Amino acid sequence: MADKEKKKKESIFDLSKYIDKTIRVKFQGGREASGVLKGFDPLLNLVLDGTIEYMRDPDDQYKLTEDTRQLGLVVCRGTSVVLICPQDGMEAIPNPFIQQQDG
Repeated sequence: MADKEKKKKESIFDLSKYIDKTIRVKFQGGREASGVLKGFDPLLNLVLDGTIEYMRDPDDQYKLTEDTRQLGLVVCRGTSVVLICPQDGMEAIPNPFIQQQDG
């Protein structure tokens, strides 16, 4: 039992492969930003450089517009991060949980 207590918990999500690569981050409340990942910690606090925020529609806070805002170097609080994905290589895939219907 002592071995289990001493064993450090490993993070399920390993961001080290995305260091110095552009990622896109979605936050609680609907904000989205992308930037080059410079650092992170176990609580998913992120340091992004060259960050661009994607502006939201004033009428619908969850809808993004084409407008952007340059933020530069930012620290993103991990508790507000909802989604992290690589900027390059994102593609839509079919939902694997929907059962195929034979027609």
